[in-house]
Amino acid sequence: MDLAAARTALQTAHRVAVLTGAGISAESGIPTFRDAQTGHWARFRPEDLASPQAYAADPELVWAWYAGRYRDVLAAQPNAGHHLLAELERQKGAGFFLATQNVDGLHARAGSGSQGGTLVELHGNLGLARDEVTGEVCPLPSPAELTLPPRSSAGHRMRPHIVWFGEFLPEDALNAAGQAFAEAEVALIIGTSSLVYPAAGLAFETRQAGGQVIEVNPERTELTPYANFSLRETASRGLALLMGVD
Repeated sequence: MDLAAARTALQTAHRVAVLTGAGISAESGIPTFRDAQTGHWARFRPEDLASPQAYAADPELVWAWYAGRYRDVLAAQPNAGHHLLAELERQKGAGFFLATQNVDGLHARAGSGSQGGTLVELHGNLGLARDEVTGEVCPLPSPAELTLPPRSSAGHRMRPHIVWFGEFLPEDALNAAGQAFAEAEVALIIGTSSLVYPAAGLAFETRQAGGQVIEVNPERTELTPYANFSLRETASRGLALLMGVD
């Protein structure tokens, strides 16, 4: 498959499933999890900041870390790649499914999930918190109004609505993604290393069902040998080429 064939496959497909990783948000200035561990936070291991054990030991420390990341993502803006995926959803309607490994909320802010298709945030969202007692998920107030640790309307402490090390992805979200990729005529895998399972296995659901897998990533990944076409571009540039808006 070459670029022209990949573009045709995407344009003519009625069912498109997309998986995005950190690469699509890099152009918005969002650092990866480990890249965000600078300054004061550089002395901590990821497990010290993003695990149930870390939260149980020091919830104030964990919340201080997440409050900073929450503030940073709110200051960022969706880039052309986010907007192009929202446009692709408008074109495909109910046949469009987007699963993201990112927790920055930029896809939703660009309009994904509100154009007739489906958006699933597999790893959670930095702008949400979950009641530790009831499980209710609530949006956080603005950073200026945020007190740590936040409390729910019922007065219970809330934890970040993020999938931490040692936790499973939400079963309903993962099942929905698996079904969407198995039914997709075209799967787009954008800006992800394809190393973190089970999300990394979604492309193979499409391949096994006879669909086409198109990868967009500046670097070769573990998925590259199995993709029908790999485009060595940034997310925004690759999507522009595939959608014919370059």
